[in-house]
Amino acid sequence: MKLEQGWLTDVRQLPSPHFNARPHDEAPSLLVIHNISLPPVEFGGPWIDRLFIGTLPPEAHPYFADIAHLQVAAHCLIRRDGEIVQYVSFDHLVWHAGVSCYQRRENCNDFSIGIGLEGTDDLPYSDAQYQALAAVTQQLLLCYPLTPSHITGHSDIAPARKTDPGPAFDWVRYQQLLAQHSF
Repeated sequence: MKLEQGWLTDVRQLPSPHFNARPHDEAPSLLVIHNISLPPVEFGGPWIDRLFIGTLPPEAHPYFADIAHLQVAAHCLIRRDGEIVQYVSFDHLVWHAGVSCYQRRENCNDFSIGIGLEGTDDLPYSDAQYQALAAVTQQLLLCYPLTPSHITGHSDIAPARKTDPGPAFDWVRYQQLLAQHSF
């Protein structure tokens, strides 16, 4: 896997309309890890893709009626089996963080990359997800002004609203995988 013009090679690409240009062409300096499952606590299926590209049918599940109108995405999603789907170039601002603050800097979308893990706060993530997340992170660390110390959870930048990636995310394991690579 490599990064070319903001896009990962050898991953499924499904372009989303939920992005803007970054302000002043700012390069991303923060990585935010999220989780998502649609419907909640159900894995697989097309629903996360459909939400992120703006085609989620509100009638397909009662939960979807409340979220189908949202214009949100992540730069990429890592499914339970380790498949990586990219929706927006890392060079663009994607609408993933909402009202947020990192180290007293507001509007984290402006300067961050959002990666979603298919999962929930309380269920363990898969080995394949940790491996894929480490591989993507390695590419991001090589190509953007990111450092391992500027990787955080959605819950850390929006603590009053968000809890993901949750207590099930093993930060130590993830950091160990990153430490195995030289940047």
